[in-house]
Amino acid sequence: MKMKETLNLGKTKFPMRGNLPVKEVERQKEWEEQDIYGKRQALNKDKTPFVLHDGPPYANGAIHIGHAMNKIAKDIIVRSKSMSGYRAPYVPGWDTHGLPIEQAVTNSGVDRKALSTAEFRKICEDYAWKQIEGQKEDFKRLGVAGEWDNPYVTLDPKFEEEQIRVFGKMAAKGLIYKGKRPVYWSPSSESTLAEAEVEYRDVESPSIYVAFKLKDGQGKLPEDSELVIWTTTPWTLPANLGISVHPDFIYSLVEVDGRHFVIAKELLEDVAETLGWEDYQEIDEIKGSEMDRMVAQHPFYDRDSLVMVGTHVTADSGTGLVHTAPGHGEDDFYIGQAYGLDALSPIDDQGCYTDEAPGLEGVFYEDGNEKVLDKLKEVGALLHVSYFTHSYPHDWRTKKPVIYRATPQWFCSVDKIRDRSLEAIENEVDWLHPSGEKRIYNMIRDRGDWVISRQRVWGVPLPIFYAEDGQEIISEETINHVAELVGEHGSNVWFEWEAKDLLPEGFSHPGSPNGQFTKEMDIMDVWFDSGSTHAGVLGTRDNLTFPADLYLEGSDQYRGWFNSSLLTSVAVNDQAPYRAVLSQGFVNDGEGRKMSKSLGNTVSPNDVCKQRGADILRLWVTSADTLYDVRISDDILGQVSEAYRKIRNTIRFMLGNLTDFKPSENAVSYDNLDPIDQFMLNKLNELVKEVEAAYDRYDFMTVYQGILNFLTTEMSSFYLDYSKDVTYIELADSPARRKMQTVMYQVVRDLTLLLTPVIPHTTEEIWQYLDEEEDYAQLAEFPELKVYSNSQELLDFWNAFLDFRDDVNKSLEEARNAKLIGKSLEADLIIYADADTQSKLAQVGDQLRTYLIVSQVEIKPLEEKSDQAHDYGHYALEVTQADGEVCQRCRGVYPSVGQIPEAPTLCQRCYDIVSEHFPQALVEEEE
Repeated sequence: MKMKETLNLGKTKFPMRGNLPVKEVERQKEWEEQDIYGKRQALNKDKTPFVLHDGPPYANGAIHIGHAMNKIAKDIIVRSKSMSGYRAPYVPGWDTHGLPIEQAVTNSGVDRKALSTAEFRKICEDYAWKQIEGQKEDFKRLGVAGEWDNPYVTLDPKFEEEQIRVFGKMAAKGLIYKGKRPVYWSPSSESTLAEAEVEYRDVESPSIYVAFKLKDGQGKLPEDSELVIWTTTPWTLPANLGISVHPDFIYSLVEVDGRHFVIAKELLEDVAETLGWEDYQEIDEIKGSEMDRMVAQHPFYDRDSLVMVGTHVTADSGTGLVHTAPGHGEDDFYIGQAYGLDALSPIDDQGCYTDEAPGLEGVFYEDGNEKVLDKLKEVGALLHVSYFTHSYPHDWRTKKPVIYRATPQWFCSVDKIRDRSLEAIENEVDWLHPSGEKRIYNMIRDRGDWVISRQRVWGVPLPIFYAEDGQEIISEETINHVAELVGEHGSNVWFEWEAKDLLPEGFSHPGSPNGQFTKEMDIMDVWFDSGSTHAGVLGTRDNLTFPADLYLEGSDQYRGWFNSSLLTSVAVNDQAPYRAVLSQGFVNDGEGRKMSKSLGNTVSPNDVCKQRGADILRLWVTSADTLYDVRISDDILGQVSEAYRKIRNTIRFMLGNLTDFKPSENAVSYDNLDPIDQFMLNKLNELVKEVEAAYDRYDFMTVYQGILNFLTTEMSSFYLDYSKDVTYIELADSPARRKMQTVMYQVVRDLTLLLTPVIPHTTEEIWQYLDEEEDYAQLAEFPELKVYSNSQELLDFWNAFLDFRDDVNKSLEEARNAKLIGKSLEADLIIYADADTQSKLAQVGDQLRTYLIVSQVEIKPLEEKSDQAHDYGHYALEVTQADGEVCQRCRGVYPSVGQIPEAPTLCQRCYDIVSEHFPQALVEEEE
């Protein structure tokens, strides 16, 4: 027997490398075959429900890193809730209607014009299902557990049925109406857009000053006066019907080169400088309210331009007189309504002028800018033109500019539910992002009515009929009947059947004496689809509850899903659909730049899984403060991989020391542990409390940092560092070794459970090496908090000891640098201590040198300290070379080495162990 065989060197089959890209796939297949998710739900069936309602990603294209962060975060929450006393089902969902799929299908070569609407919709549906299957596999590869075989999908007929019922309930409350007012219109998409579908990009626009000749000054202004307006959208001048002034502003009548101009007095100096007026004279003043209903002449059309007073006019820029086109601006529309003006919008669906703009018919509105300038120059109305760059709304899908355009649309009245929605925001919802409540409150407070109609075909139809005389039929009877038909046949029935066949049997209406009806061909805004999930999902599944406990999405959803869900739920349920809302920032590259294919800085979650493994990506999510924008790059993932290796190999070291340990047989009770072992279990208990509280707060960073710091500081740098002197050297079943094994087992078990929501593939691998009742860590519960009678006393004493040990390590490091010693076991540590410190060190006892990992310790009075000692206040430390030789077995330096004839290479402790239990090793050593 060799001397090495007398040691309990750690051995384990748990591999050093995880080989995650391969092993994860194997484990996921096993979980699916064993229905681990279903078993977890069955275990928790009688527990308090916790429902995280999944915001549906759009079913188009491969998932990106933002999707991965969001889904992983949800999975961590659901798993942690499932392991801490809640029934936490997870039903994933997909948003499947709308323009992107229409575009993708068209771009694939499908000739839209050669197909009927129903045929085209069927191709869109097939495309959506194909996208869902692809994304589903991507999400499952991330280790996300849920009802993947029974997700919710917005094109499902039963979901569409519930969505139509939501529409019907809103209509019954008078919240749905048809009107003509300006809305965001995308010529490139040929459809209206919701505010959430608009993004802003920089564009260059003309900035012009235009003079409108006064036609009727009501005797208060000279008849040759000209009203000066400023605009950055010359293309809207063909739609001009008025000029707005502020009732309280003072306007100056200015003479310049024989012409008389009217400009707000406060802005006169700036305007004069811009227009190059070197010699101008103010000859009169008039208050804005006195100009009410004066009439000007349109610059190039034979049309009046009515002067109106409105408080929306500002003196921030311009002239204080606002060009007003009620068909192309929200403020313009409202003041136009007040004055009885039409919402003229001479622009068609493609963004080209109609015959209501003579001389510009067929011209694209952007090209109209220059043509309008030409017309203004011809009549001498253009006073100045320059160009500037500014932020302008764009279609978030086509990336092309959008316009405000008045068209007949269907609206949801936000005004009627605004106050109740604001009340729900303030009193019913826990907004977990610091700025979340303020953001959505301001958005709901300031938003106009919601345009819910879209001029597309791939979506849920608006269940509205028209009588022969044009009357709208939007009744509870007709809507409920359509809902039943859609639930049975799918929404394609609306496009396949005639209007009369979609109405209830025997239906009649006074506006249709001949029994003829037509149907609305617009579809609903896709935000109405996803905004109805509280009804179509939470309200229809037995394992879910309403309202949801949590909505978790990106910060852009304050204007999107959080917003539309709130409005529809308040409208039909009179309450918010969620109890709490948590938002995440966006994922940028390592330099903080937005991810872009053109920049080549995107990170594919599928690639990360293939190269490093899903657990690395999951650990990255946990390591980042996802409340705000986060960064990812290969270097950052490399750092996370290092943290993963630290976790894995520290646990592997402990498993190596637990090969011969059976908790049921070898565990030592808490009261029989040494104080240092009790201390470690108290530190573990503190960690369990901290981590479980962090999970409750969705504070993943604290989970990550807490566990990593515990493994690095308390375990690797202290307990496991000195443990080798016990676990390797002492007999396998010695009390001291069993005590340390008891602690190590508890640490591995508890950390495995705490890490399971984050890195489940790895923790299930660890779990196979533990002697536990549950077959899978995912089916176990989080560790219970322990109550130890001597906790605070222990913590205070040993935390102070660890501070003392830090000082010892500093002195040892300085001795190493000075070449006084090599390894710390070569050191003789002399401690010069005051009486209080000596008393505390005496409590540590004979294990002091073991805990400090030195071979010899001497304790002397502080007043005897030498000049070579490092002063730390209540004590001073001096490091010298230990007296003696190195023991072949324990590697300590002791005077007894070389003094034992039978074993000259062993110290007395090792000789006593070997001679009694492994005498053959001494024989072979002599040979």
